[in-house]
Amino acid sequence: MMKKSSHRSLKSIDFSELILHRNDDFTVLNKPPHLSSLEDRNDPTNLLKLAKNVNQEAQVCHRLDKETSGLIVIANHQDAYKHFAGLLENRQVKKVYHAVLTGLHKFQDFEAEEPLFSTTNKSRVDFRNGKPSLTLIETMELFKKHTFVRCFPVTGRMHQIRAHLAHHQAPIVHDKDYGGEAAYLSQLKRNFNQKKWEEEKPIINRVALHSFNIAFKQMDGSTLDLEAPYPRDFEVLLKQLRKFN
Repeated sequence: MMKKSSHRSLKSIDFSELILHRNDDFTVLNKPPHLSSLEDRNDPTNLLKLAKNVNQEAQVCHRLDKETSGLIVIANHQDAYKHFAGLLENRQVKKVYHAVLTGLHKFQDFEAEEPLFSTTNKSRVDFRNGKPSLTLIETMELFKKHTFVRCFPVTGRMHQIRAHLAHHQAPIVHDKDYGGEAAYLSQLKRNFNQKKWEEEKPIINRVALHSFNIAFKQMDGSTLDLEAPYPRDFEVLLKQLRKFN
């Protein structure tokens, strides 16, 4: 059975509306959820193709998972790509992610440093074969049954934040691959009135993870430090959690 591709099409996305910052070297975007960063055989629409429609030399400097929203950097030419790759290699790119977790978790200056082993589409903690990995985690807000955190991935392994949080029994909301449960209004609201014969939909229909902040030194030596506004689904989730807390 073929996997359904996204209903999103290249024509339905205005690339210019995703741009938060652009100069001669880099274009920084606020990627919407459900859009692949690179080519995806199950979905002809992807960020790289959108960028190349504007500039054939464009290259994605780092990837975000399809469901993850937020900041992503595009190099406008090869030298810019090499510059950013060098920064990543030397851990000189600061990234901050915001996430909503299933359950209550009080993380304070917490260091998740378990080694991670990655397969084609998933990572797991593996003390024998895993690569060194480090994620700093801080709780920002506690709700009735959920936790709002910020995460600083010091290393850049695949699914690093998701795998580390899941290992510490704190999976991200709706992250089914790593044990995260969906968040429903009926869990939060007293006397919730569910319509007969209608299945309740989750408040957010994807992994509740957003790339909120990125900072790095540009080719001219100046520092670029940007924050990305939340997409509507992430905003709605936080609004409902705060409303019924």
